[in-house]
Amino acid sequence: MGRYLGIDTSNYTTSTALYNSESGEMLQQKKLLQVKSGEKGLRQSDALFQHVKMLPSLMETLDFGGCGITAVGYSARPRDVEGSYMPCFLAGEEAARCIAAAIGVPCFDFSHQEGHIAAALFSISKLEMLHQRFIAFHVSGGTTDVLLCSPEDSKIKIVQLASSLDLKAGQVVDRVGLMLGLDFPAGPQLEALALQSEKQFSIKPCMKGCDCCLSGLENICADMVKAGEIPCDVARFCLEYIKSTLDHMAAAVLDKLGCKLPLLFAGGVMSNSIIRDFMTAKYDAYFAAPGFSSDNAAGIAALVKIRLEGI
Repeated sequence: MGRYLGIDTSNYTTSTALYNSESGEMLQQKKLLQVKSGEKGLRQSDALFQHVKMLPSLMETLDFGGCGITAVGYSARPRDVEGSYMPCFLAGEEAARCIAAAIGVPCFDFSHQEGHIAAALFSISKLEMLHQRFIAFHVSGGTTDVLLCSPEDSKIKIVQLASSLDLKAGQVVDRVGLMLGLDFPAGPQLEALALQSEKQFSIKPCMKGCDCCLSGLENICADMVKAGEIPCDVARFCLEYIKSTLDHMAAAVLDKLGCKLPLLFAGGVMSNSIIRDFMTAKYDAYFAAPGFSSDNAAGIAALVKIRLEGI
C-alpha cells in the first residue's frame, strides 16, 4: 500500500493528484489555463509558462496529510506512439522528476492518453478492465480516436482503430461556441444551450471507412449562424452531429473486429450528457464520471499504483 503522486500538464489544464491505495481516496487539484476572450487557444510557449507558474500553488494546496510519497508519475507525451510530443508536458516532467529525485522514490512516465483511460476506469470502479480487451474512445480537443486496449505487462497496449481525419470533436465544439459568443473552452456552455432546443435533425455524418471528418460540421454551423438560426438549435445540431459520428464509428469498428467488446468513453467532450445518454443506452457503454472525463492527473496516479502494486 502506498501514496502515489500524479502530475499532468496538458494543453489546457494543470493537474495534480494524490492516490492513497490503502483508503482508495483520490485527491485532486487542477486548474484550467487562461485563454483570452475570443481566442481559440494558446501557443505552446504560453501554455508551458502557465503550467510552470501554476504547479507550485496546486502542489501547496494538495493535502499530503504529513505523509510521504511512495512514487511519482507524470504525463510525458500526448500518445504512446513515436513522434508524439508537445512542449507543455515538459513542465510536469520537470516537476515530477525533481520531486522523485529529492525524496528518493521511483518516477514513471505515461502518455496523456493512458491517463485519460485509467482515470475513466478509476472513476467507475472498473480498473479490472485493464486485464481484458476493450475499446476506448478518447474524444477531446486534441483527439477523436477509437482505440483497441489490451493488457501488456504493467502497461496499456493501445492500437488506434479509427480517428478524425481533420478537426477533432473538441475543436469543433470550441469553434462553434465562439461563433455563438461563448467563452473558451465552450463544452459545458454549448451543452446547456443545446438542451434548450427542441428541434430534431436528420444527420448523415461524413465517414471514410471507420474514420470520420468533422471540418464540414464547423462549416454547416457557420452557415446556420449566418442564416439566422437560433443559437440553441445551432448548438444542438453540433452535438447531435458529433453523437451521430461517434455512433457510426462505434458500429464500424465493432463490425470490423467481428466481436463485441466493452466500450469506454473518455476525454473532455465525453462529459456531455446528450452523447453519454445515447451511447449508454445503445451500446451499454461506460463513461468516465464528469470530474474525471476532462484532463486530470488522477489516471496517472492510478497508473503509478498499478505499476508497483498491480490492480
